[in-house]
Amino acid sequence: MRAIEQAADELGLTYAQLMENAGRELANAILAHSHNRIAERTAVALVGTGNNGSDALVALAILGAAGWKTGALLIGKRFSHDEHVKRARKAGAQIRSLDYDNHDKLDEHAEWLSSYAVVLDGILGTGVRAPVRESLARVMAGIKANFEIARPAPFIVAVDCPSGMDCDTGEVALQTLQADLTVCMGAIKAGMLTLPAYGYLGELHVADIGITNRIRQWAEIRRQIIDEAAVRSMLPPRPLGAHKGTFGSLLVVAGSLQYPGAALLAGRAAYRSGAGLVQMAVPKPVQPLLAGHLPEATWLPLPAQEGWIGPTAAKPIAGSLKNMSALLLGPGLGLTEGTGEFVGKLLKEKLPPLVVDADGLKLIAAYKDWFRRFSLDAVLTPHPGEMAILTGLTVAEVQRARLDIAEEYAKTWHQVVVLKGAFTVVAAPDGRSAILPLATTALARAGTGDVLAGLIAGLRAQGAGAFEAACAGVWLHGQAGLRAAAQRGAAAVLAGDLLEHLPVI
Repeated sequence: MRAIEQAADELGLTYAQLMENAGRELANAILAHSHNRIAERTAVALVGTGNNGSDALVALAILGAAGWKTGALLIGKRFSHDEHVKRARKAGAQIRSLDYDNHDKLDEHAEWLSSYAVVLDGILGTGVRAPVRESLARVMAGIKANFEIARPAPFIVAVDCPSGMDCDTGEVALQTLQADLTVCMGAIKAGMLTLPAYGYLGELHVADIGITNRIRQWAEIRRQIIDEAAVRSMLPPRPLGAHKGTFGSLLVVAGSLQYPGAALLAGRAAYRSGAGLVQMAVPKPVQPLLAGHLPEATWLPLPAQEGWIGPTAAKPIAGSLKNMSALLLGPGLGLTEGTGEFVGKLLKEKLPPLVVDADGLKLIAAYKDWFRRFSLDAVLTPHPGEMAILTGLTVAEVQRARLDIAEEYAKTWHQVVVLKGAFTVVAAPDGRSAILPLATTALARAGTGDVLAGLIAGLRAQGAGAFEAACAGVWLHGQAGLRAAAQRGAAAVLAGDLLEHLPVI
């Protein structure tokens, strides 16, 4: 962001204008929340020596002009003749100062600070590295303790990021205020979408500060957030004159006697995604168990060995592949030797666009150069343990650098990688990547991955690109988890509940 802002300044979008835009966006975000979440039209800013403090002062001036009672506590060596301080004072703000080394005088300001309904946290910015230096840490700790006992509790708005957060690593200082709203300037910083940082953000709002694709460094960014607007543009069209063939045919190769539900969840999810036809290729003993629970599907019972797909099953599947728009391989297959042999034979066939999930990932990993055996537009959906098997890394190594790992192996394998978990990452071989800004225990349940695989495969069958289908499926899946949790409580959500709570967009 520093490089982008410098380039913007050189092109005529000055630092002063960027700051004005940031302050106005910050004020507008507060005004938008004042109708239902803020009791009084009063706001105080905690102002450090950096640009975030200046953004907060610009916002105070705008709020003051709108009739709000405002104040600012200048923390550190920020002088009262600063142009932003003068502007805020002219708009009615009461200005007080507190030096780092006089943290014991914070008590003199405690009651005054607690009299405001909104607190703008502009002490530190995105360049902070933990730990916070001792003198400032004592001031921040005192402020935090003061607000923790304040009644009513203030509505805390972080300017760009909560002060004390490392926006690269996600590390958070003990003295960091828990925000109710974070107004992030220009773009979300990667460390925010990690834990514990994400838990300190509250509602996350990205402010448009005027940066455009005229700025080369901005235009070259290939990472994005998966949100509703992005997903709406990714979903396949549904013309009124369509028929079932318009929306594609998906073959789901899944299930075993031990894991029949995985196939059922994936098949249902594929239909819920909008696919026109779903054919279920499952072991023969499994088909009668599932048929009555998914009457919309057609069925391809496969040769089985003791309830698992057997090595001769590739032959009957080959006859169906030519009529399929996409193939989902993996949910509930198990890891028997016979099923592994079947997968090896299947990889020799000419396959339609492919989604590989769960046991399918473990089975293909047994074959040398497995990623060269099918088309370059497959979607792989590993959780961290499966990603470790595919890469040879440890789970800890995968989790330590989720975004970088997903991007690296998407390019190496020439496939789209969906690295599941808190803040699911989608990475494409062309360098694009996306993060879902969501972490919820509602999805920490057996079977939720099968639902996700079915959603992605169903979208793929309808003609969505591999990256687009993955991003859209991930977002729909996450929103369903949040909606189900809101109704049942996160601990009570079952994988099947997600299908009843998919959002309508």
